[in-house]
Amino acid sequence: MFDTFTITITFLVIGALVASFMKGRARDKCLVSFAGDMVTADLTIGRKIWGRLEVENTGLEFIYASLHEDKDGHKEASYILYKFEYPMLQALVRYHDELDAKCKENREWELNKVYHPTFARRMKRKFLNIFKTMRDTMMDLLNVVISQAKKSTPVGSVLKSQDKYVSQMKNEMIGFAGTAYEPILEKYIGLKVILEFHNDEITWFFSGILKDYT
Repeated sequence: MFDTFTITITFLVIGALVASFMKGRARDKCLVSFAGDMVTADLTIGRKIWGRLEVENTGLEFIYASLHEDKDGHKEASYILYKFEYPMLQALVRYHDELDAKCKENREWELNKVYHPTFARRMKRKFLNIFKTMRDTMMDLLNVVISQAKKSTPVGSVLKSQDKYVSQMKNEMIGFAGTAYEPILEKYIGLKVILEFHNDEITWFFSGILKDYT
């Protein structure tokens, strides 16, 4: 039989692993679509960044195709845009003629999957949307389950003493579903739409198939 100390340590380790896994996977799903491709970032400060995009949950890194020398003579290999700097990101563009053959093939496969979704893909999205709309209810249910576990299970005393980590795991698990469900945009997923974009008193119009939103 494990003693209380062993159970506590085990719980903390499992909790840390779950939290780390959830945080590591919590990347913006729209930005992830461009990961590994050459993209151009248009920033509100009047600067454009071009490079192969790496997406992490804490920000973006644009890896240059070749070393770039700035005005001070420093040779730069990449540019990092942290998550708190996202308001500077005016547009993220992936030009078709800058993609290699493999990336073009992947894009074509993804486009076909979005424009002509399978039954399984449609059902998966419907299920996730139901989960997102019931997120608050799921949190209440999880609170009830944990509350009962504290009262009636052998590890109840451990759960009581580790409320901080229990709450952290709950938030990570519920938040893993990602962006909230938006019914106005949801009905246009997979359809041809026009995006109206305002930039420096100029209005741009982009037509395409709506893949997702965040």
